[in-house]
Amino acid sequence: MTFKDLILISTGNLWRMKLRAFLTISGVVIAIAAFVSMLSFGAGNQRLIEQQFLELGLFSTMYVYPPDEEDVDDSLAAAVLDQQAVEALSAIPGVNLAYPLEAFSVTASLDDKQADTRAQALPGAAVQTKIFSQLVAGSAYTGDSAREALVTEDFLEEIGVDSADSALNKKLVVSVQVASIDSGLTRVLQSLGERVGERAGNFNRDSLRSMEYWQRAARQEMGGAMARFVNGYLNHRATVSDTLVIRGVLKGRHGHRLRIEPVIIPLATALRFNTGGFTGSPADLASAFGSGDFFAAVSDSTSKSYRRVTLDLDPHVLYQPVKDSVEARGFRTFSFAEQFDEIRRFFFYFDLALGLIGLIALTTASLGIVNTMVMSIVERTREIGVLKSLGADEREIRLLFLVESGAIGSIGAATGILTGWIITRIASAIAKAVMEDQGIEAVELFALPLWLVLIAFGFGLIVSLLAGFYPASRAARIDPVEALRND
Repeated sequence: MTFKDLILISTGNLWRMKLRAFLTISGVVIAIAAFVSMLSFGAGNQRLIEQQFLELGLFSTMYVYPPDEEDVDDSLAAAVLDQQAVEALSAIPGVNLAYPLEAFSVTASLDDKQADTRAQALPGAAVQTKIFSQLVAGSAYTGDSAREALVTEDFLEEIGVDSADSALNKKLVVSVQVASIDSGLTRVLQSLGERVGERAGNFNRDSLRSMEYWQRAARQEMGGAMARFVNGYLNHRATVSDTLVIRGVLKGRHGHRLRIEPVIIPLATALRFNTGGFTGSPADLASAFGSGDFFAAVSDSTSKSYRRVTLDLDPHVLYQPVKDSVEARGFRTFSFAEQFDEIRRFFFYFDLALGLIGLIALTTASLGIVNTMVMSIVERTREIGVLKSLGADEREIRLLFLVESGAIGSIGAATGILTGWIITRIASAIAKAVMEDQGIEAVELFALPLWLVLIAFGFGLIVSLLAGFYPASRAARIDPVEALRND
């Protein structure tokens, strides 16, 4: 028998037993549809994350942090993430750009409307990277010293501007309350005369010869002077303002998965806000006192240490050598490419679990195929005897029943893939409607890649062939004489 004859005989038998064939194929359809729809959810989420990583350039982005003193030895703990370290990091092979992310509190005014918000200083080259180039209107600023700024959609929404285009080329007044050493020292000097007079009147002459008395008096005076200095430093700050032109508008948090400060200012322009000292953060003050760099940090901007530095990597260079080079200098790293490897590993096990659930359903459907084929053998014993008496051998009889079970699997798998796709479309529409109702950006959570279609069809076909192997072997062993005699 030719392959065409096998197809015609198999499909003809399925057509004669329409109800039985329909029920058996329906079991395969349900199993494959469940398999496809579940794996489609995993594939869709993985594709969504990968698209966001590609869109933002996260595969070529690495964060560098100062060493954790609790987890490293003394030699690595000495590493300081300052400007000199930034220059050294930018010289690592595979690093296109290294820049600190410096954020500070500002008061921004636009069209007589004012908002207390956050700003960050970035060099012009950093604004050209994918992370900070998600513009909805306008363009990046023209240079590091330009009196220009970028703002986010969230900032415009907060300040009451409806259109991103309408904000372009408008003047943005940025003000910063800067704490200075002068304000702290002035507060100390103002109270110095009062304190001297007060202490002179309270001197106990009998105690002047006691060293303990002088030590106690010195501690009291030092503590009081420090308290007055900190009070003057933090509570008598100067205001530094600058008028900038809005050059572009970035995506807000709803369209941007990374933390972007509402106002972006060129690096050299932002340095004007730090000329008087720190921005008044108690954490910055304590850190500067603790490191012994308080006065140096104010007078020399190059001695400032950073909490985080961002590396923009060459996309054609593996992240691991760069990571090793950075950590060899004593710093901690966070690589989005490494994080994505972990995400992909999670989705592998997630898809595997979903696939096993689908295979269980498909295995259950295969029992229906076995039952259908065994019943077919009982009903077609005479047919098998006639075929063998006409010259068909056991291999051809076995192949005939395998083709029939394969036809059940093929039809069921193809229909199941289509059914699974329809289910995902319905589920996707419902999910998007819920997202929009909750004010969340609607995204596609399902995907049907070619590999999933091929795997689903292959599983349906293979399982059906395995289910038909026993009935086919049983049919091949039927004695034609006994088959015709029983008839």
